[in-house]
Amino acid sequence: MPSLFPIVFKALARLPLPLLHNLGALAGWAAWLLSPTYRRNFSRHIEQAAMMGAKTAAIAEAGKTLLELPRIWLRPQNEVIESVVRISGWELVEKAWSAGRGILFLTPHLGCFEITAQYYAAKKPMTVLYRRSKQDWLTPLIEQGRGANLKLAPADLSGVRRLLKALKSGEAVGMLPDQVPGNGEGAWLPFFGRPAYTMTLAARLAETGATVLLAYGERLHYGAGYHLKLFPLSAPLAGDLMQRAAQLNRELETLIRLCPEQYLWGYNRYKVPAGAEPPNL
Repeated sequence: MPSLFPIVFKALARLPLPLLHNLGALAGWAAWLLSPTYRRNFSRHIEQAAMMGAKTAAIAEAGKTLLELPRIWLRPQNEVIESVVRISGWELVEKAWSAGRGILFLTPHLGCFEITAQYYAAKKPMTVLYRRSKQDWLTPLIEQGRGANLKLAPADLSGVRRLLKALKSGEAVGMLPDQVPGNGEGAWLPFFGRPAYTMTLAARLAETGATVLLAYGERLHYGAGYHLKLFPLSAPLAGDLMQRAAQLNRELETLIRLCPEQYLWGYNRYKVPAGAEPPNL
């Protein structure tokens, strides 16, 4: 069965976006109905954030997140970026370019979080933090597909050095700031009122003087494409490392509230990494 996965993945990449999103909606509901663990995590997280009004739509949107990936990773770059039919906040990017500053894109598991990096990479170099998949069959597809247009930095010390070098050279870096880091790479900080093991790397990278932007690709109805949205921080990062990381969590909460139906609520944001001490509740 695993040998069939790459074939199916590549076949999905050939389908039009409207069909992928329709299939994705069905897949989202299938996952909801078939997995009690997923259903429990999803419900608990969205209730924790007081976003229950977005629950029905969010179940379908989660499936779209999965089914659109083959097309974004494996189709020609020009086809992928043509699916971005509207952009808001691009002047923030141009301002950073004019100042010769690096750009740190923080894109949570919101909407199509892959499209932001792919769109930018069509214009200028971009390095993204990359954590090797636990699924062996998926790794070559990620590295050959996603890595065709992006520079991949592994989630280790060598990768961090690459990210720092890119930012100091005036290039762009992208990361998922709400991804649960490994033990020793984060701290327990509030996220929607509950301690979540939070990466501190984003706050460290901001020390380079790079422009920090929040970004996500909002899915449009009926597979019509994406609206790429870019936002500045509401206030400059301040305080020590923990205070800055906590501030970034608050910034993410504000961003997610703009489009709660497209956040990946089933992602286990509050899990305890292997070897880490659980938070004091």
